[in-house]
Amino acid sequence: MIEKAIAVVIAGLLIVPALAEEATPDNGGGRYTFNKVPEGFLRLDAQTGEVSVCSQRAVGWACQAVPEDRAVLENEIARLRHENATLKRDLVTRGLPLPPGTMPEPPTVGEGALPRLGNDTDLDRMMVLVGRMWHRLVEAIVRAQKQMLNKS
Repeated sequence: MIEKAIAVVIAGLLIVPALAEEATPDNGGGRYTFNKVPEGFLRLDAQTGEVSVCSQRAVGWACQAVPEDRAVLENEIARLRHENATLKRDLVTRGLPLPPGTMPEPPTVGEGALPRLGNDTDLDRMMVLVGRMWHRLVEAIVRAQKQMLNKS
């Protein structure tokens, strides 16, 4: 009977480490999320978005950052935007309508060129408007300060 109990305990001790290697870590809503992959575990940092592959080494576990091709994606997005704008311009110059739901490209300002500002009358009106807005903002702040002083 004792021999049988010892055999069960030894078998249990041999099975537990094998099961532990197969189990995935508890993600528990913490900073990191782990997923089992053939190389070990894929670790996602919920704060930075960094992805690492963690694997067991001779001295313990080590995590290496997965290379990110963000620059390649950004370049492809920029290329597609430029191509899209060129296609829209071609359609408009040929007198063809843009597909439904498509907005025309805004006019671009050439390098080194300043955008057209209008005449001095437009600029003067804008300055008067900004001045009025500034005075109203200052008056609102003064009223708020007076109200706070009256309450205390």
